[in-house]
Amino acid sequence: METDNGRQKVLVIDDEANMCHMLSAVLKRAGYSVDTATDGQAGLHQIGREHYDFVLCDIKMPVMSGMDFLRAAGARVGQSTVIMMSAYGSIDAAIEAMKLGAYDYISKPFKPDEVLLTLRKAEERESLKQENRLLKARIQEIEKDFRFGNMVARSSAMAPVFQLAQKAARYSTTVLILGESGTGKELIARGIHHEGERSRMPLVPINCGGIPENLLESELFGYKKGAFTGADRNKKGLFKEADGGTIFLDEIGELPLPLQVKLLRVLQESEIRPVGDSKATRVNVRIIAATAKNLEEEVKKGLFREDLFYRLNVLTISLPPLRERLEDIPHLCRHFLARFNAKMDKEVTDLSPSAMGRLLGYGWPGNVRELENVIERAVLLTDEPVLMPEHLPAEIGAQVKGGNQGEVFDGFSLKIAQREIERRLITRALQKTGSNRTQAARLLEISHPSLLSKIKEYGIPL
Repeated sequence: METDNGRQKVLVIDDEANMCHMLSAVLKRAGYSVDTATDGQAGLHQIGREHYDFVLCDIKMPVMSGMDFLRAAGARVGQSTVIMMSAYGSIDAAIEAMKLGAYDYISKPFKPDEVLLTLRKAEERESLKQENRLLKARIQEIEKDFRFGNMVARSSAMAPVFQLAQKAARYSTTVLILGESGTGKELIARGIHHEGERSRMPLVPINCGGIPENLLESELFGYKKGAFTGADRNKKGLFKEADGGTIFLDEIGELPLPLQVKLLRVLQESEIRPVGDSKATRVNVRIIAATAKNLEEEVKKGLFREDLFYRLNVLTISLPPLRERLEDIPHLCRHFLARFNAKMDKEVTDLSPSAMGRLLGYGWPGNVRELENVIERAVLLTDEPVLMPEHLPAEIGAQVKGGNQGEVFDGFSLKIAQREIERRLITRALQKTGSNRTQAARLLEISHPSLLSKIKEYGIPL
């Protein structure tokens, strides 16, 4: 920690006034800010009020010795570098001081230069420790995978999605998942169910757009025997099957208006009424709905009930399309390669740079589901350990803009491909903001220091 004027702070604890005076003068000339204390008890009081970068502490003092000071201070000096001093030095005393948290030990009498040299060595050690901490944090950030349920990602765009889904899993709140087809809405729904307290109960999915309108009501709510021609027995609906668990209403935007009214009653009253029954039945079901449609626009068009929209829109999770998180593509490719290698008993280890370039240059209208299908097809077609452009569908290569994107990659490394994605996104953000690094960092959803580090790392001109 530094003071406002940028100087590091030192606390000198010594019962000899001359020693305190001498050390204060030497350290202040060397650029340090110095406080003094006459015994361990006063030193404890000082470190309780302020943080010090360094503590120079005598061992033999009245009231409270240096060793007792170390024992009493405990974690309070954890961020300070403590150097012990004594005219009665011994190896045993030095070892004991080290065990109690001291960094070094110097014997009196000493020359001023000895103290300064010890402090400089301590500064170098702390600097290296800080660099190591930052490096480890940086490596962990680079290698960090975001996971939720069966979904994996590495992009900053998906981290808040997974965090919100994790919070949603703790409660039985109604959730509305928005996103284009293939972005993983059902995977998020399954993750919310299996991470929550209802995980031991059923998860019942239904595609509201995949069942004819005249059958959908009986599928959802069930029916009584004789309710219509062919109803020769009572049938339990999907809501009843999901009792105690979760029902996932996929493509909720396709739900016909008459059924929207009945679904609203389920949300309001926690009751269902089977077709042909005069009595309502209570159910305990969590509802997770998903749609690729803009429900607010559907409400304006009169195609979706406003009151139902507000009932569903308690907690909304929006999944970004794959084209907005290109940095996930190499990571997803590794994930799918591992899965399909196991499924097909293959050993495809990587993608060629040109193949990866084509994947990165494609628009992915079918999102992650389309990428999964492409990798599955490619693994099926190849007998080689590396996927090549010819293993990819022709339309993917046709949509790459600006020539062969794969030529920018060296070797066969997905890590290199990921670095190239970062470099391109940073360059694009800087161009969009007129090289305003603060605004570019906001667009990229990273810290300003992290952006500066990446600009330097990738040699991006400003």
